[in-house]
Amino acid sequence: MKSLKKEDVKQEVFDLYDDYAHNRITRRDFMQKLSIYAVGGVTVTSLMSFLMPDYQDAIQIRADDPRITSSYIDYPSPKGGGAIKALLCMPKNNEKKLGGILVVHENRGLNPHIADVARRAALAGFISLAPDALSPLGGYPGNDDAGRELQSKRDRNEMLEDFVVGFDYLEKNKFCNGRVGVVGFCFGGWIANMMAVRIPNLAAAVPFYGGQPPLEEVLRIKAPLLLHYAALDTHVNEGWPAYEKALKDHHKVYKAFTYENVNHGFHNDTTPRYDQEAAKLAWERTIDFFSQKLR
Repeated sequence: MKSLKKEDVKQEVFDLYDDYAHNRITRRDFMQKLSIYAVGGVTVTSLMSFLMPDYQDAIQIRADDPRITSSYIDYPSPKGGGAIKALLCMPKNNEKKLGGILVVHENRGLNPHIADVARRAALAGFISLAPDALSPLGGYPGNDDAGRELQSKRDRNEMLEDFVVGFDYLEKNKFCNGRVGVVGFCFGGWIANMMAVRIPNLAAAVPFYGGQPPLEEVLRIKAPLLLHYAALDTHVNEGWPAYEKALKDHHKVYKAFTYENVNHGFHNDTTPRYDQEAAKLAWERTIDFFSQKLR
């Protein structure tokens, strides 16, 4: 079986995966369409394996990293029933108040990659909280396909309320200085945009390739924004020109960066959509932005 490399795979395959990952096509349709590109010793199985996340080898900051302290906490879900489980992280032996970062997952729950991002935020000198919006349904089920299926059973506006409560929890944490920002990816990027609309005292919002809020609600945004977009992400990017115009019309504080020749999900280093250069630059910009706004 041929060992695949990113440069061997056509852009159309990544576009297909994006449609599948966002529930725009079924798994059956995805497999059927993927078969078109299974040529020259490449099988559908090998393409599927190539596209799926590798959590075992790609995690940057392990759960037992001695430089940080991490634990799982619970807080009540106002809409979903029961409690929301969340990963709370901070630098090891911390005794001072830190800026808070709420880390919001993609459309599949709190998977190992997002937990890793929460630990990276702690290593950068913040207290972070990464809630799992799938908690009312049992939590992240252990693989992304099942996670997407579970998340599709929840109303996204109800999940937004769960993250708003997560903001409140983090803001009141004894190790938080009261200045809390949010970073979110994909679905979490939409949550980050919507939290900027919903929370007047949000200190900063960083959506990665996130859907835009309703334009009529942009005037409610008070937090400064740092927005990251992928140039090849045509679906999400369709809404950016109108959003930017609304931000300008209402004199909102924002910076936006579009990273050339990269796909939606370019920051996620567990999948082949990952782009090391763009991800590194976007994360550096994110930490610099939070350092300015949360300390």
